[in-house]
Amino acid sequence: MRLFALAAVAAVTLSSLGAGAARAASDEQNLVDQARITLDHLRSDKEFGTAKELLRHARAVLIVPNLVKGGFFFGGEGGDGVMLARTAGGGWTDPAFYTLASASFGLQIGVQTAEVVMIVESEKALHALEQDEFKFGAQAGFAIVTLGSDAQAASSTALNSADLVVWSSASGAYVGLTLEGSIVKPRENYNDEYYGRPIAARAILNMNEGHNPGAGPLRHDLP
Repeated sequence: MRLFALAAVAAVTLSSLGAGAARAASDEQNLVDQARITLDHLRSDKEFGTAKELLRHARAVLIVPNLVKGGFFFGGEGGDGVMLARTAGGGWTDPAFYTLASASFGLQIGVQTAEVVMIVESEKALHALEQDEFKFGAQAGFAIVTLGSDAQAASSTALNSADLVVWSSASGAYVGLTLEGSIVKPRENYNDEYYGRPIAARAILNMNEGHNPGAGPLRHDLP
């Protein structure tokens, strides 16, 4: 009876651990699926104009489906996202998970959540975002174009020479977004859970390591 009881306890413990892992994996897959929806919003946004063509030549893309105002990092603002990089063959890597946080992004009054897409145009910008922590404004020599309500008026010269092009919207309307002082960090625990082993963001983005079939639809939606 005692052996039976111990076996039962062990079974319950393993079951609980398995359920916890399943919940974590579900959170990560949900983020990937939300990123796909945000990407579709950007691609169907008529006001985004010709800037959407930048995706066809982008070095990488960072998608944050829900940028939350307040209640994040002790009253700051932020959200989780995924970044995919273009491979040598012209396709896309599986996603690396990231967190974007700031004391204030300067969202418009009344806006509580927003979608954000950062189109990474240069190798320099990709390497910077792959670091353990990247703070906007702390590194000199980065050209960042933030698209607002005048997205179609953005000059092709400015767009083509940018290291990062940032699109953001809330319920279909553009929102003011100031990245100065905000921080981008890999969310390594999400990467580890999603791929079933410890894996760094730079290994996913630079060496195309880490594969999960759940990321297939998002990868295939990118041009």
